[in-house]
Amino acid sequence: MSLTETAQQVRRRDLRIPLAAVLIVVALAAPFIGSRYITHSLIIALIFMLPAHGLNLLVGYTGLLSLAQAAFFGIGAYTAGLLAVAYGTPFYVNLIAAGAVSGALALPLGIPALRLRSTSFVMCTLGFVIIGQAIAKNWISLTRGDMGLSGIPKPYFELGPLSFTVSGTTNFYYLALIIGILATFAVWAIVRSPAGRNMVAIRENETLAESLGVPTWHYKLIVFMISAVFAGIGGCLYAYYLTVVSPLTFQMYYSTTMLIIVLGGGAGMISGTVFGSLLFVGLTEALRITPELRMIAYGFSLLVLVFWFKNGFAPLINRFWNAIGGAK
Repeated sequence: MSLTETAQQVRRRDLRIPLAAVLIVVALAAPFIGSRYITHSLIIALIFMLPAHGLNLLVGYTGLLSLAQAAFFGIGAYTAGLLAVAYGTPFYVNLIAAGAVSGALALPLGIPALRLRSTSFVMCTLGFVIIGQAIAKNWISLTRGDMGLSGIPKPYFELGPLSFTVSGTTNFYYLALIIGILATFAVWAIVRSPAGRNMVAIRENETLAESLGVPTWHYKLIVFMISAVFAGIGGCLYAYYLTVVSPLTFQMYYSTTMLIIVLGGGAGMISGTVFGSLLFVGLTEALRITPELRMIAYGFSLLVLVFWFKNGFAPLINRFWNAIGGAK
């Protein structure tokens, strides 16, 4: 290989670094580039990215199709809302509690559900959403029924003598961005670990994985609980951002939206969840001011997905990323 060809290959590899730098700058400067409503749309996308990350662990890496994310999303929202309104606990305590309660409730729900197979498991997880919404509507002494929980305060932190409140759309965007980045790195660490490789083995051939000594049922239960933790954390952010929680938080529309994010972005790919959140939530939320155009754009993106990108948009993104990196 000549020196010229070597230099060209080095230059092509270096394109990843400036592109990553540009994306970081855009993410940090987003509230100042677009309007306040664009910032709002990005916040909603970041919030839904959290339960979508958890669902991707189930669907994309373990091969379990679940519709229960909206149930754990609502549980996290109500947990954070009740603690904030009734006890005035700080945001980070409620964030941890929302994830912990959602994950803990996933244990007794997952034990019988994961004994089921295929369609039966999907229908069972759908039942969790319906039951969750029914409880939120009828346990009036706790949830206030259809009136919901209102007056949830802005996120505030107490660190010894220091305390501060996250107020305003811009500040909340940065809070959601930080939590979204941490969640993405957490998923990356799980996927790259030996446990992540066992998850993929279960997805590809559960019988073979079990014959090699992988405790498949226990793995599926743990992943089910982890996915619920991500959904609960997303629900907490959702409650704090809207400052109100109602039984509509359990609506089936949220579960299907999270599933579209994962499948449309690219199941089994972290970049697909990030891109899917921005496309199927952020873009459609930004177009809410034009309902006709919004639904046309949403439907068109689904048609493009079905006919030309059956594996989601992530493979295209990865090919582009490898191309600018000089990969052959």
